Amino acid sequence: MGKNNTRIHMQFAILAIVLTTAIMVKEATSISICNISTNNLNKCRPAVTGNNPPPPEPDCCAVAKTANLRCLCSYKAFLRRYGMEPSNIRPLLAKCGISPPSCL
Repeated sequence: MGKNNTRIHMQFAILAIVLTTAIMVKEATSISICNISTNNLNKCRPAVTGNNPPPPEPDCCAVAKTANLRCLCSYKAFLRRYGMEPSNIRPLLAKCGISPPSCL
């Protein structure tokens, strides 16, 4: 019976190590672009995707309010790679109460 308990404890220890590593890797893979973490960028993806996107969630507006919008202008051409439609950015910002720069 002692071997079974040891085996169970080892399995839990390995699981804990794997989960901790996964969390650390996820956090480490986030980079910041224009004051926006790439992980936080996903909070706005629904509001800028497709032809008739839903209104932005409060989390998205919080991310948008911390963004360096002038900086985003230089990345506008690359937004489609992330599944975001550039023409939806201006309406998103308006719905969040943010005045967009003319380049967006």
